[in-house]
Amino acid sequence: MAPVDTADFDTADFDAAPEPEAYSLLSACCASERWIRSMLAARPVGSLERLVAASDTAIGELAWPDVEQALAAHPRIGERRPGTDVEARWSRQEQAGAAAVADPTAAAHRAGNVAYERRFGHVFLICASGRSAAEMLAALQLRLGNPPDVEREVVRGELGAIVRLRLAKAFR
Repeated sequence: MAPVDTADFDTADFDAAPEPEAYSLLSACCASERWIRSMLAARPVGSLERLVAASDTAIGELAWPDVEQALAAHPRIGERRPGTDVEARWSRQEQAGAAAVADPTAAAHRAGNVAYERRFGHVFLICASGRSAAEMLAALQLRLGNPPDVEREVVRGELGAIVRLRLAKAFR
């Protein structure tokens, strides 16, 4: 089911929404089926703060394959997710700091993305909102030195930060 545009929803709308609509609202925030199911089970939430707390708990409980499912919906840093749906628009907004970078920085991002994916087997995930291309590149290069188990926890934290931002965009 494609995500719906969430511009005018509040948590009361989410709490009262039929499951297919609530599912669609959540899918723009995180592509993990298990996360979405956990969030649906958490209803009624009553407030954005409680929705975010439920999300943090759900992300903390995801098995690694569930995290990988969420990662599959995220483009590489410096690449744009195609489409006009809400998730694609949010992704482009979040990566605004990497949008107009000079060729050497863009090339370093591409090379770093490839090295990261070879090392860890998944896309480099970082909460890009408010970060410059240079900051994201420095983080990528630093994280390449992480042991895989440490990097998985860093990725989980970054996913949580992205989802919190998207929930705040989606719901009043």
